[in-house]
Amino acid sequence: MISRPISGILSFVYRLSPLDAGFLLAESRETPMHVGGLYLFTLPDGADERDHVGKLLDILRSTTEWRRPFGHKLKMSALGAAAPTYWVPDERLDVDYHVRHSALPKPGRYRELFALAARLHQGLLDRHRPLWETHIIEGLQNRQFALYSKIHHAAIDGVSGVRLAQTMLSPNPADRKNHSPYSMEAHRLMRGESKPAGNGAPPSGRELMRVTAALRESFGVSRNLFSSLQAYTKAWLKPKNYALTTAWKPAPITSFSNRVTGARRFVAQSYSLPRIKAVGKALGGTINDVVLTMCGGALRRYLIDQNELPDEPLTAMTPVSLRTESDGEIGNAVGALTANLGTHIADPGRRFETVKSAMTSSKALLRGMSPKEVELFSQITQTPPFVIGVLGLGNRFPPYSTVISNVPGPRVRSYWNGARLDGMYPVSAIYHGFALNITLLSNADQLDFGIVADRNAVPKTQRLIDDLEQSLIELEQAAGLDAPHG
Repeated sequence: MISRPISGILSFVYRLSPLDAGFLLAESRETPMHVGGLYLFTLPDGADERDHVGKLLDILRSTTEWRRPFGHKLKMSALGAAAPTYWVPDERLDVDYHVRHSALPKPGRYRELFALAARLHQGLLDRHRPLWETHIIEGLQNRQFALYSKIHHAAIDGVSGVRLAQTMLSPNPADRKNHSPYSMEAHRLMRGESKPAGNGAPPSGRELMRVTAALRESFGVSRNLFSSLQAYTKAWLKPKNYALTTAWKPAPITSFSNRVTGARRFVAQSYSLPRIKAVGKALGGTINDVVLTMCGGALRRYLIDQNELPDEPLTAMTPVSLRTESDGEIGNAVGALTANLGTHIADPGRRFETVKSAMTSSKALLRGMSPKEVELFSQITQTPPFVIGVLGLGNRFPPYSTVISNVPGPRVRSYWNGARLDGMYPVSAIYHGFALNITLLSNADQLDFGIVADRNAVPKTQRLIDDLEQSLIELEQAAGLDAPHG
C-alpha cells in the first residue's frame, strides 16, 4: 500500500510533558509502553458478519482530519526521549497500516481471542509512525466479533482511552455513526462542540473559565500539598504507626516481582456490578475497596498455590484520574496512590478493613488539592518507582507488587452501529518488577477485568479469574450475603 498525503491533519506541533516523555524513556523490547483495549460485540439481528464488519472498517479508515495523536508522529533530537520531544503532523499517514482486519482460527473461542490479543499487545509500536494500531477481529462463535486497539501511553491514559471509545458508541441500537473515533469530528463531539471554531471567533465562556483556572493554578500551591507530603514521609519512616501505605518501602519479592520478557498472557472476565456494590454496602466500603480486596484475596490464593505467600502484605499502585467531566483532551492526567492488599490476612472481613483503612488514609492526602497539586504530589511520591523502573531494578527493589486500576466506563448498555457491546476489557502494560497488571472498567451493570501478565513470570494466569471469583464469594460470606449459585 502506497502511503498518501493527508491534507486534513492540523498543522500543530505539541511538546510532550515530562510524564508523557517518561513512558518513552522507560520503553524497551521487554517493556512496551502502550495501553490497549479489547472490545467484544454481538452482531445486530439479521446482520451479515462480512458486510457489517466491512462497513465498520470503512468508517475507521474514513478519517481525513485527524485528531492528535492519531495523525501525529514523534520528533526527537539525537538525544532521544531525554531531550524535548514533540508530536508533529504525519503528512503521509498510511491508514491501512494502522487499521487492520484479522480473523480467529476455528473454533473461535475466547481462548483463541485472548491469545491473539496477547500476541498483538506484546509488539512494539513503530516510532516512525503515529503510535497506534486498531484491529477488527472476526471469526468468533455466537455471532460475535471484537476490536483490539493499542495506543502509546505517551499519548493517552485509561480515562481518555475510554472516552475515545465512547465517541463511537451509543445507548440506542438504532443510532449509526459514520465518523471515526480518531477524527477531529469525534474530538469536537467529546468537547461538546458542534463545529470548528472560526479563526476570528471570540473565546467561549468555557474556554475563558479554563484559562482562568489554569492561571489560578500557576501561582504556587496550597498548604495541603506540603502537609500531605509531610504525612507521607511520616508514614514511610514509621509504617507501623500509620494505616497509610507508601511506595518508598520495597514490596515483598514474589513471582510478580520478576523481570519481564517480551511475551505476554492476557485473560479477561466480567463480574456483576450490583453484586460487588452489595458487598461494599454491607461492609461499609466503596466499590473500589471491594475490588482491591477481591484482588488481594485472589493474589493470596495464587501465591499459596505457588507456595510463595510472603509474610508482608502485597501492595498495588492505583492510578487516580485528574480529569473533569468536561475535559475532552487526549493525553495523560493521572495521579497515583499505593494500596495495601492485605494478602497476609486470611480472614476476608479483616482483609477488607485493612484495605479500606489504607485507602481512606491515602485519599485523605489528596483532599483539598487541585489537580495540578495532585499531579505534583504523585510525581514526588512516585519518583522512587519511576527511577527504579527506568534503571530496570524493579525485580530487586519493587516499590509495589502490582498495578490495579479501576476506570469508569459507560453507565448504560452501549452499541456500535447496532452491534451490542458485551465487554470492554483493558489490556495494559507491565514492567520489570511488576509482571502483573489488573485493570477493570465499569460497563453498564458489570465490571470488565483485563489481566496482563508476563508469560514466564506468572504461569497459569487463567487461574486468577477463578481466584477472583472465589475471593468475591468469601467477601459475600463475610458480609452475610448469599453468593450466586452455579
